[in-house]
Amino acid sequence: MLDEELKAQLAGYLQRLVSPIELIASLDERSESKDLLALLHDIAALSPHISVRDDGGDERRPSFAVNLQGGESGVRFAGIPLGHEFTSLVLALLQVSGYAPKVSDDVLAQIRELPAGLHFETFISLSCHNCPDVVQALNLMSVVNPGISHTMVDGALFQDEVERKQIMSVPSVHLNGEAFGQGRMTLEEILAKVDTNSSARDAEKLNAKAPYDVLIVGGGPAGAAAAIYAARKGVSTGVVAERFGGQVLDTMGIENFISVSRTEGPKLVAALEQHVSDYDVDVMNAQRATALSRGDMVEITLANGAVLKSKTVILATGARWREINVPGEQEYRGRGVAYCPHCDGPLFKGKKVAVIGGGNSGVEAAIDLAGIVVHVTLIEFDSELRADAVLQKKLRSMSNVTIITSALTTEVLGNGEKMTGLTYKSRIDDSAHELTIDGVFVQIGLLPNTDWLKGSVALSSRGEIEVDVKGQTSVPGVFAAGDVTTSPYKQIIIAMGEGSKAALSAFDHLIRSSVS
Repeated sequence: MLDEELKAQLAGYLQRLVSPIELIASLDERSESKDLLALLHDIAALSPHISVRDDGGDERRPSFAVNLQGGESGVRFAGIPLGHEFTSLVLALLQVSGYAPKVSDDVLAQIRELPAGLHFETFISLSCHNCPDVVQALNLMSVVNPGISHTMVDGALFQDEVERKQIMSVPSVHLNGEAFGQGRMTLEEILAKVDTNSSARDAEKLNAKAPYDVLIVGGGPAGAAAAIYAARKGVSTGVVAERFGGQVLDTMGIENFISVSRTEGPKLVAALEQHVSDYDVDVMNAQRATALSRGDMVEITLANGAVLKSKTVILATGARWREINVPGEQEYRGRGVAYCPHCDGPLFKGKKVAVIGGGNSGVEAAIDLAGIVVHVTLIEFDSELRADAVLQKKLRSMSNVTIITSALTTEVLGNGEKMTGLTYKSRIDDSAHELTIDGVFVQIGLLPNTDWLKGSVALSSRGEIEVDVKGQTSVPGVFAAGDVTTSPYKQIIIAMGEGSKAALSAFDHLIRSSVS
């Protein structure tokens, strides 16, 4: 199952095993069970501290548990964790053996104090780049707290269960048999949902923090660059973000980041996080800003009620997927309405889907989906596609793709449980049309995350923060950078440059303020 290069890399990691572990498989007659058993034996052959048994009694087959010899960890994989989930497997092997996870003592203590009887299941697809973070967080919780268990379930191998539970978006987490959450979630976010008292405790800790010299709101490329540039100046620097990495975490192929021929969003974010951690930066993750005010200092109010103070602030809250805002979109979100073709595409194997949007992201999504589903209908509002010519040529060469232009999507249809189709109107003759499809992927651009800033800083007609050439906003001492601003061309590399510039401008402001 594993090639020689991957075996060599894995053998290096397995040298860090602390205690012997056992892989206990539950198998059936399917070919996937044979593949899984081959994978487990490949892994066991790389370390004398790993053994394999195939007498497990789990109802999901193929699956396997990762246990300490003679004990249970609560960590199980239903499926073959390769692709994006291979890292989840490696971490599970190490952590079950006793290898210390890289989380704070406070977080570990919070996990240990959770009540027993929490049984999580995460439905994933191996092509989903958001799923591993959720799987790894819940595996860690299972290792730390013996009253918690977690099973990763590959939806492609257990399609009957996926259909029965109406799972149409990944990652999809169930807790004790009930829906718990969808989409990417950090360990901190999961703990906040399970531990209802954590918000008040977080607020108390955040309120006690001393004022910063530079406080960055947002942890995407602009925010990370700003943090590094500010910290290198030797000033006290903080970053408060809903999720470190921002929109880049939802981006797969990145081929225009100069000096790096190709990378993926999660890999770039991991590198950014490591780079920021090299400096004295106070990173406050899973925290949402709700208000900005200016007094003697700039104050940022958070959703949990905490207030952070700083001499200067850099706003780098980025943007989010734009919605089509038609009846049925919210009702069937996660039940046919999707925004990430890489994550959710495999769940629609053998089905009919639509893509809304004829720009690069929409056409790329249609091309990717055409290799998975039976048929793709691409719907574009304009009279022609706006994607690069090379992408359009590729799309038009595919036999299972229909392109509809000059079309306005008017409604998402469903049966109360899941999406069943959509309607659109021709902008040429106003005729109404209905498509019978199983899913729709919305790819029509981004909206700046500035709802919380209305009335506090000047915004453009599109809701972007207005900035000058130095990144200064309408409020003295408040700067902004990245996709949230009026700066043109929303690109990762441009956001990083703008974030660096904003940090330098903030430092210049601090110097001039101290002199005056």
